[in-house]
Amino acid sequence: MSIRLAQLVERLGGQLKGDADLAVHGIAPLDAAGSTHITFLSNPKFRAQADQTQAAALILSEADDAQVQAYGGARIVVKNPYAYFARAAQLFQAQAEVALPAGVHASAVVDPSAAVAAGAVIGPHVVIEAGAVIGERARIDAGSFIGRGAVVGEDTHFHARATLHHGCHIGARGIVHSGAVIGADGFGFANEAGQWIKIPQVGRVMIGDDVEIGANTTIDRGALADTVIEEGVKLDNQIQIAHNCHIGAHTAIAACAGIAGSARIGKYCSIGGAAMIHGHITIVDRVHVSAGTLALRSILEPGQYTGFYPITEHRDWEKSAALVRNLGAMREKIRALEKTLKTLNPNQEENE
Repeated sequence: MSIRLAQLVERLGGQLKGDADLAVHGIAPLDAAGSTHITFLSNPKFRAQADQTQAAALILSEADDAQVQAYGGARIVVKNPYAYFARAAQLFQAQAEVALPAGVHASAVVDPSAAVAAGAVIGPHVVIEAGAVIGERARIDAGSFIGRGAVVGEDTHFHARATLHHGCHIGARGIVHSGAVIGADGFGFANEAGQWIKIPQVGRVMIGDDVEIGANTTIDRGALADTVIEEGVKLDNQIQIAHNCHIGAHTAIAACAGIAGSARIGKYCSIGGAAMIHGHITIVDRVHVSAGTLALRSILEPGQYTGFYPITEHRDWEKSAALVRNLGAMREKIRALEKTLKTLNPNQEENE
């Protein structure tokens, strides 16, 4: 498996400096690349590694191209080296993939009323309930479950043990990794005299095209209205998205984040790992929430938002925590002191 640099540039663009007929056999990091690899420089901090890399070819920006002097291999100069690397990696992966034959495995259970396109790949022990719709070239691996009335778009791939519950929709070219659950009941209960009364969750999960959902991520169905994931959203592993949330197009959310019910997150946002988003708040487009941040209020201006205390030695943290805990009392004491001073010297402000 190899790609000539001329083919790579023809497919992906960029300015090639070097032998167009040079064939590369894979992509590797700067410090691990050998003479058959192509590598990339996306962070100026690693220019020294780029000068020393043994790679046959290097993807880099115009600014870095002017700074990397010692490297003697071929270069592909592009605006966004990291995005170029991602697309190049897709080309290598496509070469390595073995196409599975279309059809339904003998161990799969498919209700006669389900609509499964002829080009779909349905793996072992998959369960497809009544009324489900599986599009052309969709691939569903072993042990996956597709509920009644669910809709799976063209070229969407379900990995083993993924679940799409009844009535939920996912668009074309999606990827749903193992253990992901789409359309489980949301956490809806009413309290009466100390007892919890379940609220039926009758909404759906509606997912757009080109969405990737990580392993063991859960997206709850809506209570009355739908939970919506717009096109191009990328969800990492072990994320919880509660009922009636709305995630805008091309937003990316890192692992272990939790999105509480009815939160609305805009387009082109990024949510760091283990961030917590409160329910019923709005986050506008192009907001970055740092890892570990707790967002309790709506964010109505684009930008980066961070809400955690820097790590420190435990004894220093205890001192800081004690100060924070007593801030309210300190404020009241300061206000009382100000009142006393004003009583003792009523002309203080005039004198100032």
